[in-house]
Amino acid sequence: MDDAGAPLLRMEGISKRYGGVKALEKADLSVSAGTIHAILGENGAGKSTLIKILSGVVSPDEGEIALEGRPVSFASPAAANQAGVVCVFQELSLIPDLSVADNIAISDPPRRFGMIDRRAQRRIAEEALARAGAADIHPLTLVKDLPLSRMQMVEIAKALARRPRILILDEATSALTAADVAKVFEVLKRLRSEGLALIYISHRMKEIAELADECTVFRNGRKVASYAAGTRTDDEVVEMMIGREVSHAFPARTDKAPDGPPVLEARGLSWTNRLHDVSLSLRAGEVVGLGGLDGQGQRELLLAFFGVLRGLSGHILVDGRQVSINSPAAARAAGIGMALIPEDRKTEGLMLPMTVRENLSFATLDLLSRGGVIDRAAEQRLIDDMVHLLAIKTAGIDIPVGSLSGGNQQKVVIAKWLMRQPRIILLNDPTRGIDVGTKQEIYQLLRKLADAGAAVLFYSTDYAELIGCCDRVLVLYDGAVQRELAGEEITEHALISSALNIRETTRMGAA
Repeated sequence: MDDAGAPLLRMEGISKRYGGVKALEKADLSVSAGTIHAILGENGAGKSTLIKILSGVVSPDEGEIALEGRPVSFASPAAANQAGVVCVFQELSLIPDLSVADNIAISDPPRRFGMIDRRAQRRIAEEALARAGAADIHPLTLVKDLPLSRMQMVEIAKALARRPRILILDEATSALTAADVAKVFEVLKRLRSEGLALIYISHRMKEIAELADECTVFRNGRKVASYAAGTRTDDEVVEMMIGREVSHAFPARTDKAPDGPPVLEARGLSWTNRLHDVSLSLRAGEVVGLGGLDGQGQRELLLAFFGVLRGLSGHILVDGRQVSINSPAAARAAGIGMALIPEDRKTEGLMLPMTVRENLSFATLDLLSRGGVIDRAAEQRLIDDMVHLLAIKTAGIDIPVGSLSGGNQQKVVIAKWLMRQPRIILLNDPTRGIDVGTKQEIYQLLRKLADAGAAVLFYSTDYAELIGCCDRVLVLYDGAVQRELAGEEITEHALISSALNIRETTRMGAA
C-alpha cells in the first residue's frame, strides 16, 4: 500500500431507516488491508444492515463509503463484487440442482466460442476450492448431494473465486464442522497475510479471540467503540454490547411460581446438527423464555414441538404422557392443544390477499363446522371477541388482511390461534418489526394468558423482553441448553454471557 496508515475501507455517518425504525444511525467503520476486523453486537445492533449496505444489498439513506480514499456507491451486489467487496452470508446462495463448478462460476462463467468453457470452469472451481481448503470436494458434484457443512465450504470458495479485496464473513462458520472451521481459520489467516481485508461477524467469542486483529462493537445502530483484539475482557465487551436501559413497560409477574406438574416436557430432543439433547419442562401459568443469540436452535425447538421436523429423536410429553406429534394438526388436536405463533407473519402466518375474517377463522374451521357447514353466528362471536381482546384496528373484518399495519397483522396471527383456546402457546419472536405500543399490548396479553392457565414458551431476540416477560429463561447455544436463569438471575449480563458461551466473572464493585 502507498499509505500504510490509511484504511482500505472507510464508512462514515451511515444511516438506514425502515419506516420509523432506525437500523443504523451515523454508524462508522474503518478497516485496513491485511487485517481481520471483527464486528460485535447483540441482535438488532445494526451489524447485518451495515454489511448489507457495504455489499450492495441495500442502499444507505445517508453517509459515505470510501475505498482507498475514493468515494464509492454500490447499487447492487454485482457492483460491490466488481469493486472487490464480496460477502459470504450465513444463508446459502447456492443453486442445489447445479454442480459445484456451475455455482462457483455462475456470475461470470468462462466462455469459448460463445459457449461456457466447461474445462476452464472446472479448473476455476478446483483452484477456488483448493484456496478455500476444500480440495476434497469434486467440482462436478451436485450441490444438493453435499451435506450442509460442505455446502458452506463451496459458498466460501465461490466468494474467493471472485478475487476479493475485502471479504466479509457473516456467521459463515455456523454450519461447519470443527474440522472445517479449523481449515477456514487457516485460509483466513493466509488471506490476511496476502493483504486482504477481512470483516468477520460471529457470535462465537472464541473465534473472535483466535482470529481478530481489531474489533468494533455496535449497539442500537451506532458504533460504540473500536479496540485492538485482546485489550478488552469478555465482561467489558458484554458491557459495551448491552450499554442501555431497559425501557419497555412490562406487566408484573406473579410472586408465586407455578408448582403444578409439567404440561409440556422435552427429554433429550435432538435433530440433525441443530438440536442436541434438549430437555425442558413447562408448567401451566408460567412464561418460559428461550434466549441465546439468533440461530442457536430456538426456532427448530419450537418447530419440533409443533410437529414440523422429521427425523427427531428424543421424547415429548404432554401432561406426563409421551406423545407423538408428527404434524401441526396433531399438535393442535384435542388432548394436546398447542399453538405456534410464527416469526414471519407475511409468509407463515397470514394469507395476505384474503380478508381479516378468513384469516381469523382459518385455524378454527374444524371447530366451527358441522357437516361441512360453518356456523357463521359462532364464527362472528369468536371474531368479535378476538378483535376486542387484542384491540385489532381495522376498517372492517371483510377487508384484505394485507391492508392492515404490521402490528395489527401480527395481532391477527395471534388471535387466529387464540380462537382455538390453546393450553400450550409457542411464540417465535412475535414482536420483531412491530411498534412499541403493540409490543406492550402483546406483553400484557402473554401474562394474561399465563395467569388464565396457559403454558407459554416464548423465543425472543430482544433481551429486554426476556427479562420483563419471563419467569424462567433457557439460554441456547449451538442447539443445546447452555444455562437456565430464573427470577433475579435473569439479567442482560447473564443472558449475553450465556449466549456467547463465556463464564461470568465477579466484577469489581459488584454488590
